[in-house]
Amino acid sequence: MRSPNSKITTLIIASTISPIIACVDTGSSTPTNATGGTTAAGGTGDQISDASSFRCVNWADTGDNFQAGVLQPSGLFSSDDYDTVLAKSDAILSGFQTALGANAIRIPINESTVVTNTAWWTAYKGIIDAAISKNMKTMIAYWGQAGSNGGKPADLSVFFAMWQTVVDAYGTNSLVYFDVMNEPWAYSPTDFINLVVQWMGEYPSVPKNHIVVAGNYNDSNVTQQGADARLADCLLSVHIYAIGSTDTSESNWTSALKNAVGAYATRTVVSEYGAPMTDGTDYSGAVNGNAYVAYAQGVTSQIGASGMESCYWPGLRNGDWYSITTLQGTGTNLSLTVNNASGLALIQSAWGQ
Repeated sequence: MRSPNSKITTLIIASTISPIIACVDTGSSTPTNATGGTTAAGGTGDQISDASSFRCVNWADTGDNFQAGVLQPSGLFSSDDYDTVLAKSDAILSGFQTALGANAIRIPINESTVVTNTAWWTAYKGIIDAAISKNMKTMIAYWGQAGSNGGKPADLSVFFAMWQTVVDAYGTNSLVYFDVMNEPWAYSPTDFINLVVQWMGEYPSVPKNHIVVAGNYNDSNVTQQGADARLADCLLSVHIYAIGSTDTSESNWTSALKNAVGAYATRTVVSEYGAPMTDGTDYSGAVNGNAYVAYAQGVTSQIGASGMESCYWPGLRNGDWYSITTLQGTGTNLSLTVNNASGLALIQSAWGQ
């Protein structure tokens, strides 16, 4: 996702709802040694099977995950070394656990973060290692660059080299999941499915149930991916937002998510959904003509009722009014405060809490 006023928007049309605008940005369980850091102690990780097993938030770059440069989730800087990233991540992830009740994160990668700037990848692994040490799941998701190449890798050979580096480091860890590409809007659904099949051929050791496959275009509908026998057992990713919508029917939002997921709820992660959390909106009461309240209540209700996994956008992103937390402190002495208690209650309800 990126901020509502930037770049590309795509309409997701459901038969029972006004257009929902999804904004593209607002095996073995043996741990793998992270080069440049210490071996992260791994847990077995509970298998994804119901909403309570994957309580996830996105941790995003303050600027935009769609960019050519190295990605720096809020609170991190490209000058940070491995030990600094590890310490900062430990503090922020502790905040996700204690303040939110989360047990998982979704973080971005791109070519620059992994293979172009190898020093930053060495440091960046501190995020994943910190999560593993805290028995938290990590979904590593590829974001393409902004602009003309945003929906596709600029160079597939570099794309596969990037993923090879990631898989070499974490491919056998039961707490790590691989989101092949976030919002592959420049591919037809069939072409993207074929790319995922190619990805699986490149990395056959990665268990299918740790591979995350985006829905059509902006992760908008997963029924074609779910029906493809080649992707059997893979997880599916759907995104749903209310940006620009005036629909105030909670049941319409519930129907929209049902239609986007079809018969594949038990394999689906709603890996992005979000609403304003810094403007004082009360999500606990009546809709009262507020489309965001209707959306948040309808979407979280359907996530929880259907047993889907979910990953709120974002758990932390400085300057994003959808962010459920605000970062406090300096250096490695960091903590999180919750921006909206009623919003958090809905997020937790989707997690089955």
